[in-house]
Amino acid sequence: MQSVTVSIDVPQTPEQAYDFLDVMAHHERFTDHYLTDWHYSGAGRGVGSCATVTAALAGAKTDVAIEVVEAEAPRRIVERNVSAAGRRLAHGTYTIEPLGTGGCRVSFTYAWTRAPLGDRLLAPVVRATMRRANRTAMRRLAIELARHVTAAGS
Repeated sequence: MQSVTVSIDVPQTPEQAYDFLDVMAHHERFTDHYLTDWHYSGAGRGVGSCATVTAALAGAKTDVAIEVVEAEAPRRIVERNVSAAGRRLAHGTYTIEPLGTGGCRVSFTYAWTRAPLGDRLLAPVVRATMRRANRTAMRRLAIELARHVTAAGS
């Protein structure tokens, strides 16, 4: 299946955005509209940081195991996602790029490595659903990132 990418421009520096995204527990704050029941394990941040969540999209629920498998400060974080009883394997990649006008662009790409037959048959619908959920997550990320940076500066 083709990957899905969404992006948002934020006024924070790449370092500030990376510092926020590097903490797995922060992800709950901007994805809890479709990822719930967060349980954390492993490191609190960086490679080895893990969470188990329940994904609820398009009326279906599934447990998802998320693990950070690559981290390159302040540019990139790669998560491995396993769900559908191991039949779905995907990678979520956050890419952070500085903007010439200040701030940065945060992009998130969800790429399927393996997908159940139902996902493949309904690929356009699955991709549109993921794009919509992750666009909302990016808008919420911008809000949470601003709160985090403001709180850290206080």
